[in-house]
Order: sequence, then C-alpha cells, then structure tokens
Amino acid sequence: MTQVEATAYEMLSRSGLPADDLDPDLYNEDQLPTTVAERTWTWVSISALWVGMVVCIPTYLLASYLIGAGMDWKQAVITILLANAIVLIPMVLIGHAGAKYGIPFPVLLRSSFGPMGARIPAVARGIVACGWFGIQTWVGGSAIYVILNTLSGGLFASEALPILGINLTEFLCFLAFWGLHLYFIKHGTESIRWLETWSAPFLIAMGLALLAWAWVKAGGFGPMLSAPSQFAPGQPKEGQFWSVFWPSLTGMIGYWATLALNIPDFTRHARSQKDQFLGQLIGLPLPMALFAFISAAVTSATIVIYGEAIWDPIQLTERMGGVGIIVALVALIVATLTTNLAANVVAPAHGFSNLAPSRINLRRGGYITAAIGLAMFPWLLINHIVDLLVAFSALLGPIAGVMLADYYLLRGTRLSVPDLFRRGGIYEGSGGNNWAGIGALILGILPNILGFMVAIGLSSSAPALFMSIYTYAWFVGLFVAGIAYLVLSKLLNR
Repeated sequence: MTQVEATAYEMLSRSGLPADDLDPDLYNEDQLPTTVAERTWTWVSISALWVGMVVCIPTYLLASYLIGAGMDWKQAVITILLANAIVLIPMVLIGHAGAKYGIPFPVLLRSSFGPMGARIPAVARGIVACGWFGIQTWVGGSAIYVILNTLSGGLFASEALPILGINLTEFLCFLAFWGLHLYFIKHGTESIRWLETWSAPFLIAMGLALLAWAWVKAGGFGPMLSAPSQFAPGQPKEGQFWSVFWPSLTGMIGYWATLALNIPDFTRHARSQKDQFLGQLIGLPLPMALFAFISAAVTSATIVIYGEAIWDPIQLTERMGGVGIIVALVALIVATLTTNLAANVVAPAHGFSNLAPSRINLRRGGYITAAIGLAMFPWLLINHIVDLLVAFSALLGPIAGVMLADYYLLRGTRLSVPDLFRRGGIYEGSGGNNWAGIGALILGILPNILGFMVAIGLSSSAPALFMSIYTYAWFVGLFVAGIAYLVLSKLLNR
C-alpha cells in the first residue's frame, strides 16, 4: 500500500466509511463526513458566525437602499427582519443535512445532481462568492488606506497607477488585507470559527458605540428618526409602498440566499440539530434588524450633525476624526474580514475542491478563490459587478429548490453517505449526472432569464409579465425548480 493509499484508508476509517469501493476522485480529507469528535460547534459558535457575517459594510448599506427607495426607518427595519426570517427557513432546512451527516455543500449536491453534475451548481455558487470576495477585500483595503492617509495627513494620496486605476498605497493596502485572508485560509475552518467567536462581541459593542455616539451628537432619537415615509399620505410616493416593498423584500432575501445553499459547510461542525437551529435563529434575523436600525439611525443623525446624509461608514469615520477614526476603521476591518472568510471563502473553496478532490483540498480551494478575487480587479468593477452578482444570486434560487425537494420530499432526509463518495451508486444517474436535477435547474432559471438580461444590461427591456416575475425571482426559481425536480425524477429515474 502506497503512502497516498494508506492516508486515504486512514481518513475513510476515521469517518466510518468503507475503504474498498469509494472513488478516490470524489473525496479528500476536507470533504469526508465530520466525526463526532469534530462536531464541536455550539449554538453560541454558530450565532457568533452569523454576527461576524452580518456586521459588514454591504449590510450597513442595505437600510440606505430601502430608505432611498422611500421607506422610513421602521419600514426598512421590518422589511429586513422579515426577509431574514424567510431566508432562515431554507438556511435551517438545508443546514439539517450538514448537521445530520457531517457533509459539505458540494457532497450534498451529489444526491440531487449526481457526482459529476454536482460540479455545475457548486462552481456557479463559487464564482458568485469569488466576486463578493474581491469586493469585500477591496472595501477592507480601503479602510486600511483611510487609516494610513488620515494619520499621515494625506501623505499617501497620489496619482493613480496606469492599468490599475488606483494609487500605489491603495493597491498595497488591498494586497495587505488580501494577504491577511491567506493566513486564515491556511489554518482552516477552525481558525475561522475562532475569529468569529472572539470578534462577535467586539462587533456588537462597536455597533452600539456608534449608535451612542450618534445619539449624543444629534441630541437624542427624536431628530435621528424623524424622517417620514415617502409613501405616507401627502408624500411624493403616496400609495406606492407595495410596488417597492415586494422587489425590495426579494432583494433582501437574495442577499443571504446564496449562503443558504452552502450552509452545510458550517452546520456539519454543529454538535446537534438544536445547536444549528438555535444558532441560526438567534444569529441571523435579529442582528440583521439591529444593524439595519443602527445604520438608519446613525445616517439620519449625520443629517443633523453634518448637514448631509452619510451612508458610507468609511466616509463617516473620516468625518469623525480623532482617535475615533482608528477605532471605527479597525472595527470595519474586522467586520469585513469575518464576513469575507465565512461567506465568500468557505463555499468556493469547497466548490473548487469538488472539481478534483484528490488534487484540490479545502486550503488550495481557498487559495484559488483568493486568486480569482484578486484577478477580478474589484476596484475597477465595483460599480458594475454588484448588480451583476446580485442578479446571478437571484438565479441560484433554483438550486435551493432542487436540494430541498430532493432531501425532504423525495428522500425524507435519508441519504446513503457511502454512495455520495462512489461512482455507480444510487446517485450515479447517467454518466454521473442526475438529469432530473440538471433539467429542473434549467427550468427554474428560465422564467427569470428575460428579467435577468435586463438587470445585467444585456437587454434594454422585456415584457411586463417577465419583469414582474423577476421581481420575485428567488421565490419563482425555488418553487419552479422544486416542482420540476419531483416531476422529472418520476419520469427519468424510474
């Protein structure tokens, strides 16, 4: 037995899987089921994970989008709370498989798409995450640049470099923050859990401190929260609330809908189903609503303090000055790092690893993610790529529909774990592809195609019916794909 074969045998034995008939091209140490000893995450760990992901600049800006659309602070906070309560449902349902079987997202996909077909949705999810990784890394690097430039009195401000479009210090700050991610990628999932657990209380405290600062400076909550809804009687958008609410709700759901797919990457480390359920219940909806309230209140306060609304927290810290700028920007850096590692590294790392598990482990998948994020030049694309990635994320709803229909309605949460790691098993389908899953994915995407093309600028218009459907893209894709999967499974897999 070679050293490689001996190592594989040891891994399989530790996971309780048979070592004689599993395909070595379908597993590595990071993809095998977690053992009981490795399932150490309590509900506190999972809640902390969510707090670390929730507290970030894009989340801070969500309330600004809703208020800019005409909502008052109460309507914005309730919309965000409702959206996250809805997305919590697939989070917990899909997370169940991770906690029960200890398997990551790409392995779970093999049940509904086949061992080869699973690569399609895994990579699709991974590419979206790579884009967000680049954007978040650029945001964190920008915060570092602001600290240096402010403390030095503008010493590092200079002309933009050719091709790059940013100055040298901005680029070096971006690389420094990018390199910080590599440290945690190297040390694996447990290092990310450690960071999330210790940073969560700090991030909550910083958010409340920012709210307290705004309260003192603005003279109380009265001036901070006095802006009326633009949909109220006599206001410019009277009677238009629901036409804004529904697409906004879908957009808020879409913000975390991609993570609902790969939540097993984290729940596979949970001690129990109770821990994964409570952790997500406590860690997602309420912190999102709290952070939305802080965002709305602080921004409203800036109108009183500075005479203008400042939604960008980096710009706000520049205006604050003093020691506060350092504390606030350190908090922003920590917040961006925790979000990026959990939301935008783990999923694509597993996805790329799934392409060739015997050659790409989780660490190498993380390095590939970081390289793609760097190669996207996010500072050049940030004004365009956000809309593009949100549109692509909306089209990932069908993947959730297929997974839920397969795991709950077709299989009753019963999986044959060894067959997930072998060719020719019950999930083989045709040539490793379950065409029911792939076909359902295509059918789930089709109703949203025309609206998607308008959203990303490939088309200037689409029939009103399809634009209306795109308003509910995530819901439509999920339900159409789920129903199609059940029908196709009966027709194709008799």
